[in-house]
Amino acid sequence: MQRDPMLPCLPGFTFDKKLGRTNFPRNQYFAKIHDGVYYLSEKHDESDPIRYPSIYARGEVQELPPWIAYDGQRLMFKAFFQETVHERWKVTYQVRVVNISFFLEDGTMKISEPSVDNSGLEQGVLLKRQRIPMPDPVRYRYYDIIDLNIGKEPEIFGRVYKIVDCDKFTRQFLNRMGIAVPDPIEIPKDPHSELYNRETFSKKPRQKIDTLGDFLKYDKQVLRFYAYWDDTDSLYGIVHDLEIHYYLTDNTMEIKENMPPNSGRDSGSMFLRRMKVPKILIESEINPIGAGNPFTVLNVLGDDTSHGYYSIDPLNTGKIRTEYYKENELNIGAQLNIFGRIIVITDMDAFTKEYYRKKYGLNDFIPMERPRKNDETYMKIERYIPPYNGFGSYEDSLGNCFSMIPQPPKTDMVKFLQYDKLGFDSHVLRFRAKMISHIQENQDRQFIIRVFLMDDTISIFELAKRNSGFVRCLFRKRMPMMLPNQEIFASKKPDYYKPEDFYIGARLNLNGFIFEITSADVYALRYMELHCDKSIVEKLRRALKPVYKEFMQLCTSAKLIGDNLQVLSYEKLREILFKLMEDKITDHEIITVARHYSSHEKKEFRTREYVRQLMHTELLRSLWNDLDRLEENLYHYDRGRTGFLPRNTLYTMLRAARIPVDVELLNSMLDHIHKNEEEKLDYNDMLRFMNMKIDPLPFAPPINVKTAFWWASEKDPDCGAGIIWCDFIKDLGIIDKEMDSDEKLKSPEKQAVKQAIEYS
Repeated sequence: MQRDPMLPCLPGFTFDKKLGRTNFPRNQYFAKIHDGVYYLSEKHDESDPIRYPSIYARGEVQELPPWIAYDGQRLMFKAFFQETVHERWKVTYQVRVVNISFFLEDGTMKISEPSVDNSGLEQGVLLKRQRIPMPDPVRYRYYDIIDLNIGKEPEIFGRVYKIVDCDKFTRQFLNRMGIAVPDPIEIPKDPHSELYNRETFSKKPRQKIDTLGDFLKYDKQVLRFYAYWDDTDSLYGIVHDLEIHYYLTDNTMEIKENMPPNSGRDSGSMFLRRMKVPKILIESEINPIGAGNPFTVLNVLGDDTSHGYYSIDPLNTGKIRTEYYKENELNIGAQLNIFGRIIVITDMDAFTKEYYRKKYGLNDFIPMERPRKNDETYMKIERYIPPYNGFGSYEDSLGNCFSMIPQPPKTDMVKFLQYDKLGFDSHVLRFRAKMISHIQENQDRQFIIRVFLMDDTISIFELAKRNSGFVRCLFRKRMPMMLPNQEIFASKKPDYYKPEDFYIGARLNLNGFIFEITSADVYALRYMELHCDKSIVEKLRRALKPVYKEFMQLCTSAKLIGDNLQVLSYEKLREILFKLMEDKITDHEIITVARHYSSHEKKEFRTREYVRQLMHTELLRSLWNDLDRLEENLYHYDRGRTGFLPRNTLYTMLRAARIPVDVELLNSMLDHIHKNEEEKLDYNDMLRFMNMKIDPLPFAPPINVKTAFWWASEKDPDCGAGIIWCDFIKDLGIIDKEMDSDEKLKSPEKQAVKQAIEYS
């Protein structure tokens, strides 16, 4: 029945809709998780003060129901209660420790008691999970989180519990709810446990000693000592060279003997098998059977074997104590009595020295010399190696001289694994070179020399021009190359070229051909800069100090950028250094200086319009028109619609879209795309760059893109547009006081020189 809107809202003029109603169901509805997935949820009533307590501010109540928001979460409290006991001597009560669990999803509680050995109580779950009402006079509500805290004493079904501690999650949860949690309270001692708390022996002790901890800590760690045993007092006795291995996992030792070849002794190399070595050996007494067992046995029922009974003695009565050698007793100069043989330690390996240095603080590891007798003679016999015969490599031919069945040459695995290819770090240095020859046709030949750092091998590839009469192919296969002017057919192993012999400006004689290195790729330049042993700046300082005044006069052509920054071109610096130092400096050293002090201005070998013209020509020639599909993929990866993506992501997407252009052209295009402050590329600018309908360009002349965009096609190395002259002068650290009073310099030149001196 509806209320008449014309009547006033006063008592007697309103009607209750629930009059006569007997069914009051709770409304339910399906909440939406995502498209196509729904779950049944209760329609919450924000006016219900019991379901949503006042600890939440209005409008900040959890949107999800508690059985979803707090699924699997509970508060854990530690408590105790005192229980009166009867018919127990000297004890009237006992303390029982319990764990109280409060489940947040439905407000239920559970009380369990952890089991204690030999307690005589039925421990476990004392109260099953349920909602617990509060005692009188407030039985209208149940226990909640505001009723449980450290120091409180809740009464649950007539039993009073004292809460003394809680776990970390409970403390953090209550603190975030605005409830302060006091410090833990100490649990009183149980008088019954204190009365009978005395040391007892186990009836069945463990039959095996646990050595797992030492095994996990010292596994595969062995101390190695070098020693000798002087047996010259015996007939035909000699001095034995020994090697002692001490295993830290179980404190065992083994001794091996290093027998020289052709010694006439046919015994095995094992001097003592692996075992625990006792310090004192009594020859007249022999240990009985079972002496090495860690436990002793008691006969408790006589000598009758049929009715006898044996038990393990927990006190180990009558056990024979034997002392064994430990690692703290082994050092240089120590004498060990190994079953009657006196062995003297003379030296140890590097791992053993580091072990004693860290654990015992020892630093004196001076080795001892092995004693020699007067009648003992040593004659070092050098093995004769016949000269190289020219068949195969030198290492292969040398294998025929050492054994009847030749063995392959051994590879330096440490160097191989260190310089093996790892990701983009190839450990291969590439140089561009030209051939030096009196023949006119060979003077224009260009080559790529690759140096492999893993085994110091070298390969040469020729970059032949079209219609030059030469083939673009491998000029020399990968192999080590010998230095010139060596005797090939000799017993001595020849010397080979090393990676440090290759640098820009070097002239190399590789198998009779003279090559001059003219350039290197960015990886080779960067690698050689990081592994440079000598200081180039110190070399420049010593060479320029006598001619520093003339050097400063020649460098006054540096252009001024901003207020205090002056940039000198690389060509000008190279001309000045070659003029003043002549043959004392190489091209590679000048390039290293220029790259270190570079002004980070890139020298544009190809303009943006030229690269865009080549891109349009290649796309039109391949009839590629999937720009819309590429745009959809870019929007898919850019979830935040920022318009910028990392370079690696763009390169991967371009390769996945099968853009029919060369990889070098793709990288060159990405170099000309606009960037933001985070060095991410603007893919909208890239789409405009590739769109042939926006600002179309004429066709580019046909070129070989693979070679034209490679680093070997550039005439000059990547040294930047110039160097910061003030930083270079500051690091040189040469100051000439006479230059400030020199009146021959022109005013702008004098001002620039003075500015550089003041800056340095």
